[in-house]
Amino acid sequence: MNLTDTNNTDQNFSLEQYNGGYSQYAYIHFTIAAAVALGLCLIGLVGNIIVFWYLCFKLQRNRYTIYIINLAVADSIFILLSAMLLMININTMINTNPEFKGEELLYFLVEVFYDSMQYSGMFLLTAISMERCMSVLFPLWYQCHRPHNLSTIMCAFLWVNRCLESLIENLVCPPEAFMSQTSQCTAVQIMTFLISVGICLPIMVISSFILLIKIKRTFREQYPPKLYIIIITAVLFFILSVIPLNCLWFLLYFQMLPTDVQTISLFFASIFCTVLNSTINPFIYFIVGRKWKQSSNHSIHDALQIAFGVQK
Repeated sequence: MNLTDTNNTDQNFSLEQYNGGYSQYAYIHFTIAAAVALGLCLIGLVGNIIVFWYLCFKLQRNRYTIYIINLAVADSIFILLSAMLLMININTMINTNPEFKGEELLYFLVEVFYDSMQYSGMFLLTAISMERCMSVLFPLWYQCHRPHNLSTIMCAFLWVNRCLESLIENLVCPPEAFMSQTSQCTAVQIMTFLISVGICLPIMVISSFILLIKIKRTFREQYPPKLYIIIITAVLFFILSVIPLNCLWFLLYFQMLPTDVQTISLFFASIFCTVLNSTINPFIYFIVGRKWKQSSNHSIHDALQIAFGVQK
């Protein structure tokens, strides 16, 4: 996603009428949508901070909570960057002067970290679903030969890998190269699309399907581990909210979505869906970890402890 081009498009959109089916006052609706998304950002940020606080300082860590802690950090930073991006675009659409000193450097840094956090969440979700799947398919090998610090090593590798990929992507494919579709930029776009849709998506789907079969087999004997339900639900929300927009942005690069109004609509839809995906994860943990059959109220501490099978 190119933030600079989208911001320029928003500025033009607020000044004139396009032939894309929207009136010249449609920017008001986009501003309202951005304000609603900002409210969603606030909710998601609070939820992810609560998850991070409890799993880091209140509960004993295990091999899976390490992934969730890193996912909460990635989601929190992503939400903050999304809120910053939304405020910049609101500032642009209401016809105030969006130019300031260091604007290009700010956009570049925001875009690098924005892409890093978005795809770090995807990689972390892929890693935890794949690891849990391995524990189901090869339980003996998993118990005896799994490295003790595998979760930490994987998280560190994914963070470094994604940050470097995002930096290279934004250096090789700046706004000018994106608009002119240079061969280097095209190669980067195809590589990013294949990593997300061709590698991570199949791994998440296959792993979730295997966990679903495991749940079905053990459900009659005992209630399935809540971690299974968390992984399957989080993967499902990610697939429904993020993957379709990634595919549309890929089509946009090859100019299959030609008008600026479509670009703006797609931009706000992608922001809203990705923020929603980052916001929903903490509530999945709270809902799944709640003891529905007991009448007494349970705290967030109890819900997270039950959800991830950790101790005080």
